[in-house]
Amino acid sequence: MARYVGPVCRLCRREGMKLFLKGERCYGEKCAIERRNVPPGQHGKGRKAKLIGYGLQLREKQRVKRMYGVLERQFRRYFETADRKKGITGEILLQLLESRLDNVVYRLGFATSRAQARQLVRHGHFLVNDRRADVPSYLLRAGDRVVVKPASAKNPAIQYAMEEVKGRGVPEWLELDGAGPSGRLVAVPTREQLGLPVQEQLIVELYSK
Repeated sequence: MARYVGPVCRLCRREGMKLFLKGERCYGEKCAIERRNVPPGQHGKGRKAKLIGYGLQLREKQRVKRMYGVLERQFRRYFETADRKKGITGEILLQLLESRLDNVVYRLGFATSRAQARQLVRHGHFLVNDRRADVPSYLLRAGDRVVVKPASAKNPAIQYAMEEVKGRGVPEWLELDGAGPSGRLVAVPTREQLGLPVQEQLIVELYSK
């Protein structure tokens, strides 16, 4: 599957906000947004045009896509799924993205970034409800349990991630059992619990044209 493999800090600079693509670097002084919060490229400082209409909607969609590491075709499928469900389409879209296995692994602190979580899942380091799961896009349901395989418990990347994120805790819609190590999706998160700095309604408007 195609995947962006270029420098990720430039993506944060392009969107003008932290997308947390670089793990612990995003929380320190070396974060690109902290050092140079201007769009990438030699003409970055001159890009001061105010976005309106389509441009605003497009940028919001790009932010969310890049935040979760999802490409256009898959992102559109998530939107179509959310649009068919009852409820607020934008909120359901974010809930679907947050329910991805790679995102839950990242949120539980078993990886320092979603990209690393995706790689660890691909390599088969996790079990979901006692079954091997190696598909990053697998959607978890309320009550599903994610466990680090016993053979992977001493994996340096997982151990480092758990130590680094120990002080930040996990979202209230997840439950972490460090002894396992394992975690559980307690419930599908509400929009208020997510607290993401995005305007999902702009994405709905973009795809509804």
